[in-house]
Amino acid sequence: MTLHTRYSVKTHVGHKRKVNEDAVLALPELDIWLVSDGMGGHAAGDFASALIADVAASIPPDLPPGDRMQALRDKIQEAHRAIRIEAEARGFEVMGATVVGLLLADGHFAALWAGDSRLYRFRDGEIEMLTTDHSVVAALVESGQMTWDEAENHPQSNAITRAVGVGDELELDKIRGEILPGDRFLICSDGLTKYATFDMLRKALSTQPIEMICEHLIQIALAGGGADNITTAVVDVL
Repeated sequence: MTLHTRYSVKTHVGHKRKVNEDAVLALPELDIWLVSDGMGGHAAGDFASALIADVAASIPPDLPPGDRMQALRDKIQEAHRAIRIEAEARGFEVMGATVVGLLLADGHFAALWAGDSRLYRFRDGEIEMLTTDHSVVAALVESGQMTWDEAENHPQSNAITRAVGVGDELELDKIRGEILPGDRFLICSDGLTKYATFDMLRKALSTQPIEMICEHLIQIALAGGGADNITTAVVDVL
């Protein structure tokens, strides 16, 4: 099938941070979109997230659809190794960033991720979180002790258990599924989901045109407090 998409991306430093440690990448010619969030409170999170985006941007533009997911995986692993080398060179104990990458091809979507940046799908009036956070509170959600919305208010809501550049080996999770005309995908950093509940996201994704949706979502986060960097990428399947 011939894939037709429209997309919008936007990032904002927020109200409290001096540096935007988020990075966003759009490769529409490859139908790849990526968001990375430098680990807040750790040194050079902005370097780590930018490096992930820059390395992913070097995927050859003429790559066949069947090879793109492996290429994206390879590039993220390449970034993982490069961040570790840079951290050692700077004498930093920890330097890292989350990542979530979305690929559309041949009537399917696939996503790779590490950390708590998220991928959602809006379809037929309902929103579904397709990724699962690699975080301390994720286990509480998965065991039924709280919802994802409630987890945002947990004292350890920012504690992630997996990130690019952290640890000897990087394990990337993957999800794959079919796409349908009318699907809308949202990729975002936790600077949005700290303030936007599932219902708020559902309402925004159901009412806003592609030209305004990312700005609208960022305004939700800013109105809620905007204590973190905020990054959104929205992709519509036509």
